[in-house]
Amino acid sequence: MSSARPRGGGSDDDSKGDTVSSDTVAKGDDTADKAEKDEASEAKTDDEPKADEAKKDDKPKAAEPKKDDTTKVVFKVWGTAPAGTLGPLDITYGSDSDTRKGSFKNGTFEATLPLDDDAMYFNVMAQLQGSGDINCSVTVDGHTEKAHAAGGYNICHAQANSGLLGGWG
Repeated sequence: MSSARPRGGGSDDDSKGDTVSSDTVAKGDDTADKAEKDEASEAKTDDEPKADEAKKDDKPKAAEPKKDDTTKVVFKVWGTAPAGTLGPLDITYGSDSDTRKGSFKNGTFEATLPLDDDAMYFNVMAQLQGSGDINCSVTVDGHTEKAHAAGGYNICHAQANSGLLGGWG
């Protein structure tokens, strides 16, 4: 019997299939079965790296920078400060090159600005208008400076200064 029959796949299969003659099968089915098992294990081995590559793509990329508090400056004022004869609490905040006005509403004020590496300092000031008890803070690059003011026309002033060798203090 010299007719050949394909083993391990049909004509639609793109994998490399060996054609085994019936003589080989007649001599020993163990040899043909072993060849099929070897081919199957090689196919699995070829597929495994592809699965690993897909898993690698599913992981979040560490190269993407994460936005955090080190790229912004946070200014806060909180407490009780009723409007006095001169009006509501007077708030100013910013850096040595950028000063802004703020509004105190419902006992709090919070503002955020981008971190300017060229700034010499960032500060927040809040002046009471006759009475009250307030706290204020400025946070730069993870470093927070706090202050407190109570009664009369006192001023709460928190300031973070850039250091000579970098950082904020």
